[in-house]
Amino acid sequence: MAKIYHVDLTKDERAFLLKFIKSGERSARKINRARILLLADEGKKDGDIAESLHTSVPTVQRTRKRFVEDGLGALNERPRPGGRIRKKLDEKGIAILETLARSEPPEGRKNWTMQLLADRLVELKVVDRISDETVRKELKKSGSSLG
Repeated sequence: MAKIYHVDLTKDERAFLLKFIKSGERSARKINRARILLLADEGKKDGDIAESLHTSVPTVQRTRKRFVEDGLGALNERPRPGGRIRKKLDEKGIAILETLARSEPPEGRKNWTMQLLADRLVELKVVDRISDETVRKELKKSGSSLG
């Protein structure tokens, strides 16, 4: 099967990659990508490159594709999905939670539970939804306890 993404390095790109590999101050992933590009430029097959660099064929294929699309930007990581953590409660929400935790529990209950607090925050429209575990973690961070 013919290659869709051909790696043809210029003299400057090749010199940059060779210097890049020899600097030793780069992440292992970036160095591996640089080696993939150098071997691909030499006409090596994806399977041979993967075997010699102890990586997978899909990694070689992705690196080829990224080089054709982004040039030497292929050496850098792309942002990964799900890496950004959003806080469920802002400062106002945390203040409401702490106030609730210190208040009298609902009628028929001796103490607040994490689930009761979570349900109450939803009733008060502080959040659309929240888990009892998130409530527990927020109370632990603030030093509040139910016990």
